[in-house]
Amino acid sequence: MEFQKLIADRYSVRQFKQAHLKQEDIDSILSAACLAPTGCNYQPQRILVLNTEKDMQKVSTCTKCHFNAPAAMLVCYNKEESWKRPYDGALSAPVDAAIVATHMMLAAHNIGVGCCWVMHFDPAKMRETFHIPENIEPTALLVMGYPTQDAKPLPLHTQFRPMEEIVFYGEWGE
Repeated sequence: MEFQKLIADRYSVRQFKQAHLKQEDIDSILSAACLAPTGCNYQPQRILVLNTEKDMQKVSTCTKCHFNAPAAMLVCYNKEESWKRPYDGALSAPVDAAIVATHMMLAAHNIGVGCCWVMHFDPAKMRETFHIPENIEPTALLVMGYPTQDAKPLPLHTQFRPMEEIVFYGEWGE
């Protein structure tokens, strides 16, 4: 798919067919995750693939925003493998995980897999439920599946702030 069309057409899918993802689609999405840039190429991302009914029942105990999706991928990062900015100690790993999740969402849409980025989940419950080690930080839950025929974006999907409110050149604007 042409890139501008891909990013314009992608939306947060909240209505899914009840079919688990095919392995080749999972592999395609994970390949995009591996190609995502990360700080100093440390690749701190860790991805938990959840593609069974049992997995998704567990997900539903960690968030109400599962939208009855048949699959999900939990994007995490390893806190011990992050590049650290020397000026203030800021870690690149949270940003790295966001970049990885974005690559995954775009790759999913490109192959016909609908996806919704969910930040509204209980990280402690997620950690306990899926036995996530303390050094691994859950960041983004991508609920996904094949969209139903009547799936469509929410009305807010096409509402954007004017460019002059969000972009500044040279110095910060007023």
